[in-house]
Amino acid sequence: MTEHERYEAVVVGCGPGGAAAAAALARNGVETLVLERGVDAGSKNVSGGLIYAEESAPYTIESLFPGFREQATERPVTDNYIHNVAGDRVKTFDIGELHHHDTAWADSVLRRPMDSWLAERVHERTRETGGGLLTEIHVTGLLREDGEIVGVRTEELEPIEADLVVAADGVNSELARDAGLMDWDDPSEWFQGVKAVVDMDPAVLDDRFDIAPDEGEAHLFSGDLFEGVRGGGFLYTNRDSLSVGTVFHLDSLADERAEPQELLDALLTHPLLAQWLGDDYREREYSAKLVPDSKKVAHESPHRDRLVLVGDAAGQMQAQGPIIKGMNHAVTAGALAAEGFADARSRGDPHRAGEFYERKLREEGVMAKLRPRSYDLVGRLGEVDLVDRATTAVADSALGRLGVRAAPGLLERAYNSPRLVAMIPDTGLPYVTLPTVIAEELGEAVDAENRVDPPELDERIGDLTYDVGEPHIRLVDNSFTASGTAVTACPVSAEDFGGGCYRDERVRTNGHEEHLVSLDTQPCVECGTCAIVADTEWEHPAGGKGVDFDQG
Repeated sequence: MTEHERYEAVVVGCGPGGAAAAAALARNGVETLVLERGVDAGSKNVSGGLIYAEESAPYTIESLFPGFREQATERPVTDNYIHNVAGDRVKTFDIGELHHHDTAWADSVLRRPMDSWLAERVHERTRETGGGLLTEIHVTGLLREDGEIVGVRTEELEPIEADLVVAADGVNSELARDAGLMDWDDPSEWFQGVKAVVDMDPAVLDDRFDIAPDEGEAHLFSGDLFEGVRGGGFLYTNRDSLSVGTVFHLDSLADERAEPQELLDALLTHPLLAQWLGDDYREREYSAKLVPDSKKVAHESPHRDRLVLVGDAAGQMQAQGPIIKGMNHAVTAGALAAEGFADARSRGDPHRAGEFYERKLREEGVMAKLRPRSYDLVGRLGEVDLVDRATTAVADSALGRLGVRAAPGLLERAYNSPRLVAMIPDTGLPYVTLPTVIAEELGEAVDAENRVDPPELDERIGDLTYDVGEPHIRLVDNSFTASGTAVTACPVSAEDFGGGCYRDERVRTNGHEEHLVSLDTQPCVECGTCAIVADTEWEHPAGGKGVDFDQG
C-alpha cells in the first residue's frame, strides 16, 4: 500500500454538520483533520435561514458549542406567519404552533458569521487531538486501495488516508457522487433557493415589525405571485438585516421557464412587503443554492466503506410545506456519525462506523422526520396526475370556495398540524391553487404602495466577490435542446442578458442556423442548478477560488 499522510478521521466541510462531527470526534479523543474549501468557513455557504433546536433531538448545536446562540446567531424567532396571496389580496395565518412543535428554540442566522464562529472552536478542539482545520482545500474525490475507500484526494495536498471520512461537503457533494451515493438526474428531487440580504438599521427593524431586540419573526408567502411555479417565499428578521428569498421545486422552475431573480423581485415588490421594506431598500448580497428534498433523497444508508455522509450531502434537508429544517438535522447527523465511529473504535473495528451511524439515525428518529411514512402513503397519491387534477378542480370549484369561506379556523389549524404538513404532495395544489383560493375568499386587499426598486441582475452579480480561478464546469452538449433550460433556471442567467453564466445564442454557418448555449463560469454562485438541468461536467472551483459570500 502506498504511504500517505494519515489521520484517524477526516471531515470535509466545516458547516454545521461538519463542525458537529469534528467537535464530537475531538471530544472522543479522535485525531481529526477538517478540510474546508472556502477562504473561511461559511464563505461558500447559503441558507434561508433558521436553525432549530428540537426537543426530541439527541444533539443540538448549542449542546456541542456552548455560547452559540449569544455569539453566532441573529435573532430568536418568536412569531411565525404564512401569507396566502392572490393579486393584492392577502390572508394571513399564524403558524407558530407548527414551528414551536418539538422546538426548544429557533434562531435566524447568516452563514458566513455563524460558520466562521464555529470554525474557530473546531480548530481549537481538533488541534488538541493532533488535527486541526485547513481552509482553501478542495477535496476532489475519494482515495481508494483495492477498490475500497480509505481516504480523500485534494487539489492542493497529497492524498490523505483516514479510518473515517465524513462528507459534510454540502448539497453538491463531490464525495457522495464519487461513492455512487448521489446523482443529479431528477429535477423533481431538488429545490432551488434564492435570497437577498437586505440592510436595515436595528431600531428601524424593531419599529417596522413591532418587536423587541430579543424577538424575531418568520414570514412565508404562497399563492399566485410566483407565476404558478411550485414553491413560495420567506422573510426572516436578523439583527440588522432581513433575509428575503424564494424556494421552488426545481422541476417546476424548469418547466415554467421561470427566472429565479424575477420571482424574487415579485416578492420584494408586492404591496404587502411595503410595510417592512420601506422606501430605503438596500441589498447587501444576492445568493442561491440547491436544496435536497429529503422525502425523496434522504439516504437511508448514507455510508460506504469508511465514508459517511451528513447534512445536505446525505439529502438530510426536511422541506415539507411550511417546514424547512436542514441545519439542525446536519448537526444531529454529524454528531451521530462521530458517535458511531467512537462506538466502532471501542469495539476494535473502526471501519464499522457507517453501520453504527445508520442504525443511530433510525433509532433516534431522524429518518422518520426526513422521510415521513405518511408522505409515502398519502402525499405520493396526491401527485398522481388524475388525483392532482381532481383535487385541484375541487379546491377551485364553487363548492371548494364555499368550504374555504365556511372554515377559516379549520384551515389555520390544518396549517399548524405537523402530521398533515408531512403529507403535503409536491403539486400546485398546496403551493399555488389553495393559497390563491384562500386569499380570494378570505383575504383583504393591501393598498400600500411598494417603492422598492430591486437591483438588476448585473448589479447583483457585480456586488459579489469572486476569485475566479480556472473554469470548473464544462458544457458537454451545448445545444439548446440539451442545455437551454439553464439559461432561465440559473440564478445568475436570464434571457436577453449577456452577463450571466448561460447565454442563448443562434449561430449561422453556411446558411444553417443552430440554437446553442454558451457558458461563462466567472459569475457562477456554485449552486449546482445547471448540473441538473443542463448537460454538464460539474465540480467545485479550487480551494479559495470562486464566489466568496460575505453574508451567506
